[in-house]
Amino acid sequence: MTTVHTTTVPGCRADRARQHELRLLAASRPGFPALLTLGRFARPMRRVPGLGWVVADPGAMRRILADRDHFTIVGEGVVGHLWARVLGGWVYDLFDGPGHQALRATTRDLFTEERAAVLVARAAGPRLRRCTAELAAGATVDVAELSREVVGRVVADLLGLPGTGPDATYREIFDTGLALAALAARSTASPHVPPRIVDAGKAIVARMTAQVAAGWRTAPGGTLLGRCRELGLGLRETEGLAALLTVAGTQTTASAMARTVALLHDTGEQDRLRAEPHLLPAAVREGLRVACPIPVITRSVTTDVEVAGRRLRAGHRVLLLTATANHARGGFDLDNPHFPELRHLWFGAGRHFCLGAPVGRAEVSALLDALLATGRPWHIRQRRYGHRVLIPAYASLRIVLRSGGTH
Repeated sequence: MTTVHTTTVPGCRADRARQHELRLLAASRPGFPALLTLGRFARPMRRVPGLGWVVADPGAMRRILADRDHFTIVGEGVVGHLWARVLGGWVYDLFDGPGHQALRATTRDLFTEERAAVLVARAAGPRLRRCTAELAAGATVDVAELSREVVGRVVADLLGLPGTGPDATYREIFDTGLALAALAARSTASPHVPPRIVDAGKAIVARMTAQVAAGWRTAPGGTLLGRCRELGLGLRETEGLAALLTVAGTQTTASAMARTVALLHDTGEQDRLRAEPHLLPAAVREGLRVACPIPVITRSVTTDVEVAGRRLRAGHRVLLLTATANHARGGFDLDNPHFPELRHLWFGAGRHFCLGAPVGRAEVSALLDALLATGRPWHIRQRRYGHRVLIPAYASLRIVLRSGGTH
């Protein structure tokens, strides 16, 4: 991992923020910056040998993500294919069949903005208040590590797991999801999933869901596990869904949390946010747009279809470059408006739009609230980029409060 010791240097803050983001993307996978740059010249879409169809136009992305008749998330060469092999054939129905709509319809009320805020406050509030106190006392806090623990706590609460364990318990939840995500990354490189990867995935899922059975049997209907039971999902399906939620609800949000803290620091916009705290929703939105923790979304073509004047054939793979589309609107800026053509594209679109998006926003907001509660600006003392990871993220982002009131 690359370690960067940060000092205040003259120059354009926007350029500094962009440089760090590019380095972070390159560390995660060396080809990422080139792929995302390629997308700028492939609008609306272009077929690239060895990759598939590359799409960078927001309109074309939404057209593909909303079209369940011609595109799937469980085809060969996309991540859903691994889930079907590891968890069972029921994944096809729950991901792309009638069961998917039924699941979303019956659990949607569990993920409103209000309930998400209550969930995050309950699960992570005490830990974040401890962070505020530590910083105020002069300690250095690794917000990348803190973010991983926070999302682990939130996932544990969602799944009805005990919320009174030591910090390491919730970091372990994150690490288990990370291990499964790493398998998913390797599986998308080929249309065929080797048996050893399937076996490894099953072993990880077994560890992740060891305590789900008790919650599934006794959880009330107002919880996720109870709602799954009432929907008619068996224990095996509920355990599989819990595993997927752990993957989807940890890596991406933890990445966005730490990267938003870095973006506010690197651009100098933290000064504006501290002076105008009502801009917090804009800071969360901009952080998610620029960090775009899922820089590429993949789909498989099920039947021939024409999109944006291009003919896509069954079996082709499609790479939606969400980061390219989001970055086309420029760097992090609290004055940026809501861009209608993007409309939270960092959470996907269509029938697979992230159900937990309100939870993700609440987690980023809660972390920033904890930092703002110190009343002083933060300074990045040291940062390390995560290398060879599925979701571009900081391995470490150590911050300390500055004594003065300027960046």
